[in-house]
Amino acid sequence: MTNMTDPRDENLGDDVNYVVIHGYRRAYRMKGSGPALLLLHGMACDSTTWAPVIDELAEHFTVIAPDLLGHGESDKPNADYSLGGFANGMRDLLTVLGIAQATVVGHSFGGGIAMQFAYQFPERTERIILVSTGGLGPEVTPLIRAITLPGAGLVTRAITAKPIRPIVASTFRSMSQLPLMVFRDFDEIADVYEKLADPAQTLAIQRLARTVLDWRGQFVTMRDRAYLTKLMPVMLIWGHDDLVLPVNHAQNLPMMSTSEVHIFEHSGHFPHKDHPEAFIKLVIDFCAEKAPAAYHRGRWRALMRRGDLPISFDEVAKKRTSAESVAPTQAGTTSSSSAVS
Repeated sequence: MTNMTDPRDENLGDDVNYVVIHGYRRAYRMKGSGPALLLLHGMACDSTTWAPVIDELAEHFTVIAPDLLGHGESDKPNADYSLGGFANGMRDLLTVLGIAQATVVGHSFGGGIAMQFAYQFPERTERIILVSTGGLGPEVTPLIRAITLPGAGLVTRAITAKPIRPIVASTFRSMSQLPLMVFRDFDEIADVYEKLADPAQTLAIQRLARTVLDWRGQFVTMRDRAYLTKLMPVMLIWGHDDLVLPVNHAQNLPMMSTSEVHIFEHSGHFPHKDHPEAFIKLVIDFCAEKAPAAYHRGRWRALMRRGDLPISFDEVAKKRTSAESVAPTQAGTTSSSSAVS
């Protein structure tokens, strides 16, 4: 349960919408007008994580920020919590809302969903923006790895017991005010801690975690399919002081003409919260400067046949059949890397 004094509630207001899809209630926030921007939160978080940026982004985009199944105010059923299942759920939500294509922004586990969405539905993905994303390497904090261990549910129930819960949560929030890097994200940890008091939430998170990692770390990554980003604009944003997923994972994203990497100094696992104005500007500029991906079946087929080998789109064009339409050439751009202090 979100703390009643959490300023994020004041920023977002009581603007949660609900829709039932396949028998499950899905909660989402939707604001603004313009090109669609789908914001996907991370494991054990919810759509309120975007509170520092959602209003200003809504001045430029139609922003859709769902609570993923098993999180927030969405239902928490005994269901599919795999990356593919979440990607399907986002496709279905966009379909119900009448949105054909979107730029997909994913934070942490939400970044993994964003990548899976783009892989499964490239024709519906205009751009990808990954924020301190999972799926680029095996390393992850031991606290998350511990969720997958036997008995983790019993331990969670014990440490979130009602008599001690306010004291622990308050301690975490107080520690987040200390001027030490290690405590930077403790306010978010306090929110996660309170949510884990809900047994249904805990079970959903455990099932989710076990689909992508074990006690050794992440075993599901996009590195084997990263070459597909040649056909889609990708921006990666990371906090330099991230203690959940190490910033050096950013080096695992192939640098191409369609990609950008930005490292935020003095930032942890939530760079959109630590530097909201810089984050908003990057998103707006990226979407303005990078033309949306134009899905073309022949290009995807040729690239997958070649794997990570260089590809000549001129050669692909020569082999097009008369039945395939010609997609517009994506505007040429250059990769960039920057640091925000």
